[in-house]
Amino acid sequence: MKKLLFFIVIFFFLEACRSIDVYEKTETFNKHAWSSNNKLSFIFTITDTTASYNIYAVIRHTDAYHFNNIWLNATTVAPGDTAGTQQINLKLGDNTKGWLGAAMDDIIEHRILLTRFPVKLKKGNYNFMLQQIMRDDPLQNVMNAGIRVEKAVQ
Repeated sequence: MKKLLFFIVIFFFLEACRSIDVYEKTETFNKHAWSSNNKLSFIFTITDTTASYNIYAVIRHTDAYHFNNIWLNATTVAPGDTAGTQQINLKLGDNTKGWLGAAMDDIIEHRILLTRFPVKLKKGNYNFMLQQIMRDDPLQNVMNAGIRVEKAVQ
């Protein structure tokens, strides 16, 4: 019985030491206002080309945010490639359910999947840029924005 307990403890200890394989970074906005001139840039490195990855937009706003969505320009520069930009509309809430993100007091955090399926990424440095393109400029009550890149669970 003691040997079994010993192996269980060792197993959990080794599992706890594994790397999480996640990149997440957000930028904070002064006075909770995101100007369209403030283009956020995030650089991360991919070393494991055998894995598939999920890419998320991370948005934190206050309960006073006036819209159910946010429009963004998302630009990606992959290793050895030119920049590719797409306009994306992220749904943050609706009039019946309220906010779709996780709320703590009056702060709501959204992690919204940008890739429909996990994607393979090339080895090297990636530059990922976000720019808000809403009509209100600066966009009020937005605290942070960023990205999260994580290995997909197999």
